[in-house]
Amino acid sequence: MKTYRINEWFFSLQGEGVRAGTANLFLRFSGCNLKCNKEEMGFDCDTEFTSGESWTLDQIVKNLKELSPDCQWVILTGGEPSLQVDDELIDRLKAEGYKLAIETNGLRAISPKIDWVTVSPKGAEHCLEQKVAHEVKYVRSYGMGIPKPTVVAEHYLISPAFEADELPSKNLKWCLDLVKKNPPWRLSLQQHKFLNIR
Repeated sequence: MKTYRINEWFFSLQGEGVRAGTANLFLRFSGCNLKCNKEEMGFDCDTEFTSGESWTLDQIVKNLKELSPDCQWVILTGGEPSLQVDDELIDRLKAEGYKLAIETNGLRAISPKIDWVTVSPKGAEHCLEQKVAHEVKYVRSYGMGIPKPTVVAEHYLISPAFEADELPSKNLKWCLDLVKKNPPWRLSLQQHKFLNIR
């Protein structure tokens, strides 16, 4: 029987991006196709996604419904969810009445069945396979320039990089200045870290 390797699931508010503040079920997949570190990317990855357990679709749906029987949105995240998310999973979750959002680095193309696509590039733009999105979000540390995205999106976001659980004031000020000087970019803060929620 087919299984998916899941790192965790939880019910919380989306903490960043255009959909920030909305209630969502989060389904975090194990594994990634990148290694984010300060030397290469300008920031370290802040998510543990290497561990996990294998679950069937029936088990995943059961667990999501137990978390919140009324929540309509599921965010597929990771790691890199596109390594595991397939039509079978998408079709089943949509048949259960869910709307689906995905948070991806864009190195693999995403199914057009997904309702909301967030691309957060971490590598070279010419390597991206996902060329359209609802929002594209770049993490920036002090001194990093404004990106030149190849992804066509409705919303372009800059997110200041945290260091551990702290947001350095120089990163925030730098990103504020980037947004002021570069419309139509807008600021996206990781609100869940300020609110101390998942």
